[in-house]
Amino acid sequence: MSMSIPIKQAGSAAGLLQQQIEALVARLVKGRLPDFLQQHARLIDDYFRNAFAGSRVGPALGIDKNPYAIIALGGYGRQEQCLHSDVDLLLLFENKVPVRAEDLVREVIYPLWDLGMDVGYATRSMKECLLRAGRDFDVLTPMLDARFICGMSPLYTRLMEQLRNDVIASRSRHIIEWLVQRNARRHEAFGDSAARLEPNIKEGLGGLRDYHTMLWIARIELNLQHIRDLLYLGRLSDGEYRELFRALQFIWHVRNHLHYLSGRKLDQLRFENQLELAKILNYRKKGGQQPVERFMAELHGCMEFLRQQLVIFLYELGLEKTRRRRRLPRKETSVDGLEVVRGGMLQFASPEKIVKSPALLMDIFVESARLKIPLGAEARRLVKEFSYLVNKKFQTSPVLREAFEKILVVPDPQFDVLKEMLNTGFLVRYIPPFGDIADRIQYDEYHLYPVDRHCLRTVATLKKFSSAQKGHPLRLYEKICRELKNKKLLLWAALLHDIGKGGAIENHAVKGAVVAQRVLIDKGMDRRHADTIAFLVREHLLLIKTATRRDIQDEETAIACARRVRDVQRLKMLYLLTVADSMSTGPMAWNDWVATLLRDFFLRVLNVLEKGELATPEAVEIIERKKEKLAAAASSAQSRRQLQTLIDVMAPRYLLYTSAEEISGHLKLVKRLGKSLFVWDIKRLPNTGARTVTICTRDRPGLVAKIAGVFTLNNINILDVQVFTWRNQIALDIFKVKPPPDLLLENEKWDHAKQQLQAALSEKLDPAVALARKLATSRQAKRRLPQKPHRVTVDNRSSSFFTIVDVVTYDFPGLLCRITDALFQCNLNIWLAKIATKADQVVDVFYVRDLNGQKADSPEQVAAIQAAIHQRLPAIE
Repeated sequence: MSMSIPIKQAGSAAGLLQQQIEALVARLVKGRLPDFLQQHARLIDDYFRNAFAGSRVGPALGIDKNPYAIIALGGYGRQEQCLHSDVDLLLLFENKVPVRAEDLVREVIYPLWDLGMDVGYATRSMKECLLRAGRDFDVLTPMLDARFICGMSPLYTRLMEQLRNDVIASRSRHIIEWLVQRNARRHEAFGDSAARLEPNIKEGLGGLRDYHTMLWIARIELNLQHIRDLLYLGRLSDGEYRELFRALQFIWHVRNHLHYLSGRKLDQLRFENQLELAKILNYRKKGGQQPVERFMAELHGCMEFLRQQLVIFLYELGLEKTRRRRRLPRKETSVDGLEVVRGGMLQFASPEKIVKSPALLMDIFVESARLKIPLGAEARRLVKEFSYLVNKKFQTSPVLREAFEKILVVPDPQFDVLKEMLNTGFLVRYIPPFGDIADRIQYDEYHLYPVDRHCLRTVATLKKFSSAQKGHPLRLYEKICRELKNKKLLLWAALLHDIGKGGAIENHAVKGAVVAQRVLIDKGMDRRHADTIAFLVREHLLLIKTATRRDIQDEETAIACARRVRDVQRLKMLYLLTVADSMSTGPMAWNDWVATLLRDFFLRVLNVLEKGELATPEAVEIIERKKEKLAAAASSAQSRRQLQTLIDVMAPRYLLYTSAEEISGHLKLVKRLGKSLFVWDIKRLPNTGARTVTICTRDRPGLVAKIAGVFTLNNINILDVQVFTWRNQIALDIFKVKPPPDLLLENEKWDHAKQQLQAALSEKLDPAVALARKLATSRQAKRRLPQKPHRVTVDNRSSSFFTIVDVVTYDFPGLLCRITDALFQCNLNIWLAKIATKADQVVDVFYVRDLNGQKADSPEQVAAIQAAIHQRLPAIE
């Protein structure tokens, strides 16, 4: 990619600048150019100096009578001039700005605009400049980075002196508080899922603005001239400064290549750019990680380091969000070798104490959790420096394991101790396999956080369950928490549940169980407890996968799960772990619909464990009670005879799993059907926002595919489908769906969908053709993600009565319509469909039988099903 900006005047200063920048960019593209920012800024400096020296307007302005200077501001002033970044200038005059100053702007700046450079400028007198800086801190901030370029340097010197003496000195705390508050607002704005999946490397959490905020505050508070001065002032250790420099260099390098790749200033790192950058920056697949995952892991690591440095810097200056800690009573520690210093932070008494008693490395975190105060910056440095003392003896000490468990179970204060253990490297030293998941990224739209931080968030989420108050949405989880005999086991499982993702992600739960058990036994834990934690790690996906991918109304599903879990206490821990894991993954993994499915399934399995498996006689008794209840509601003998006629054609499965109230409603639909093509009933599901659409019609080939196609045409996403066909050819298809996007026009959308379904059932509309036409005319750019092959599994073992078809693929409009049509072409009837969308991926599950009501279990049928579905799925890029 080249800089496609035409040179307007050959040999001009601007034309020369463009040639020089193009040559510099070519060197950047060929390999890492550590000082690109400075070289880029110097080229622009040279342009302004040459333009100033050869100016025809400049002499006419009378520099001797009204001195003026050209001053760089902001990133250009800091010599952090990324490719395509703004060039901010101040044309400063000692006295009133002359009328002909605009002629100088036209002479010097207009040629850069003609080149397509984004140059911003302000033309002000000294008095106006100081006045505006005092009134508007947005004006002041870029002036903190001001740098002299050309003109009268004494004028620049006086500006900086008066800025400090007349503006900053009297307002320093106010300015700093404004910077901190603005930074907090920025963090809130960029703290959602999109910001973490597609980080803004300038404005996002841990972005360059965090570094700039630290720099600006240091300029005001400490009169800092260069970031290296933090090292000389004792605010950073040598190791921290080197790590800070490395992190900044990496982020700047990424930013330059992102700007080059997009041909413009762009700081939001989109998915498609992530793939390209990983390739450009020569990342290779390693240890089961894709190149893009390794690239994003390094970027997240650098951004997290920047964010942490800002947090520490603000805390040490007493500038964190709340300053109430200074008014709290002084807290004391009784641990020999530790002390609470002024400002309310924990420190080591001396490095010698750590060498003499390495257990202090654990004790300081225990005290931090107990006293709810953080470690000081020097304590963090010492933890890192003496981490070599966390050797095999330290790691396997039962006493230190019990100390660690105190941290694990204590309610999380505002200061997260486990996170601090991770940031200092202590957690990885104490649990070495944690190093394999440190900053590990899963490249999809589903997993919001790196694996290590997701594990810590899962622990924190579980702790919130214990403190939920009456009426709180988490109250059910709090009740179950109180019923647990040993919460430590659950918290250990939460911490280690994804430890198996250190290698390839596949089968991580099984691998993680082995790793977790080994770690815990090495630490001297009772084997029975270690076995329980290993079980929770191994099965932490069991409930969520079963609830979202299997028929939870089917007795066999709950029984199979109960047989696998076997113990009520284990089930309760597994349920809480599943909920916390899903909540901590991100909004794509947890919503009201998933919560309801998971809760209902948990209660069914719990019922089996507590009361035993449902026997056939009991099932018969349930059906008979429903019949009696329905008959009692009939108003006459004739009504009872008509009712009995309909009950006789109902499938036993329908009678067993459908409530008497629902059956009564369905009977009313059948009565309404008459000679109509179909009738439907739409109900809002409480607490989920979803809708239940019950469609009553006469059975016909491809019915589910037609309905699914119509819903897709109307942007109605399907969550779940249940199909009941009575022996009199009445079909009851029950769809659980998300409501249309625009709730204000929901009724109109349903009316439109009803008309289209009418047309589809009367063969006047082919939904598949209409859908293909719609997609062809409104195709939107799809985000590029590394796509795994489609997976179609035909399972004839999990159910005694149905063949279960699992389709794992990438979501796109019309997917369900295509798959259901493929199953129809294979002469299969769909009895149940479950749609589990996992952000960019989807798992569609179908319970099917052939036209004779039998399972599709012959090898030929299995091969035909797989081939038909694969044929309908798009090719992987």
